[in-house]
Amino acid sequence: MPSDELGEHEIHLVIRQLPTVELTPEDKKAFLCVGFTHHREILSKAKELNERWYYIRKCATEFWTVLSLKSHLRNDDYRAFGQLPNIFSATLPNEKLAARAVQSFKDEYLLDFVNIEDETDPELIDEPELQVDIINNVRKFIMAFGEGFCWIGSKYRIIVDEEECFVDLQLYSRPLRCLVAIELKRGSFKPAYLGQLNYYLSALDEYVKLPEENPSIGIILCREAKKTKVEFAVRDFNKPMGVATYKLGRNMPEQYKSLIPVVDGIKQILEDNEPGAP
Repeated sequence: MPSDELGEHEIHLVIRQLPTVELTPEDKKAFLCVGFTHHREILSKAKELNERWYYIRKCATEFWTVLSLKSHLRNDDYRAFGQLPNIFSATLPNEKLAARAVQSFKDEYLLDFVNIEDETDPELIDEPELQVDIINNVRKFIMAFGEGFCWIGSKYRIIVDEEECFVDLQLYSRPLRCLVAIELKRGSFKPAYLGQLNYYLSALDEYVKLPEENPSIGIILCREAKKTKVEFAVRDFNKPMGVATYKLGRNMPEQYKSLIPVVDGIKQILEDNEPGAP
């Protein structure tokens, strides 16, 4: 049919270049470095394009296993990092370090390896019992916090004027080159927690921090925290601190709980096949 006879039925075909031309060489390399199983997990769990590229880049640069990827997807790292209520920009020596600190911590952590029977009322959770579970699962705790964190100890002892004080969980961040003090709280956030943490950070900076290291950072890790309450509470402190929350295994969505027996079964198979296993 001649073109002048098409009228309202005229059809225009638009040929669009493949989206790969929009990718950087680093992104193309990252995509090719990641295995098929990783891509399948990312496609099935991450719905947004930017979110998928976030996990692809992480898998390529940090060499995540499939199990590690699943853990990070459950933790919703893409949305959790950079959302921590904090005063890093006002208390760290430069903007670049403050920005890196913001991106190093999540606003919520999934501690699905913690096994505490009475979780329905946060105030009934025993803090020492919670610490013991974390200590027994140090590797999982470090994985939950992210890449570059190193374990120093629990109930980390500092002496000030011949009196002892103890940081609940003491870590070190290699990317930030600083000590990270974590105070573990069983219930909702209370402003009084910050005074204690501020004191610990002063002691760490004075007696433990090396001259070439950056100022120590403190994190209050509690079950619940209201954003406005936290923002008001941290406003007038002069030490880099933030407040994050955590979820335990019983708080996991049902679709994720079903993965636990599978992971445990794989772990048992690996242990049974270790050299020297009966």
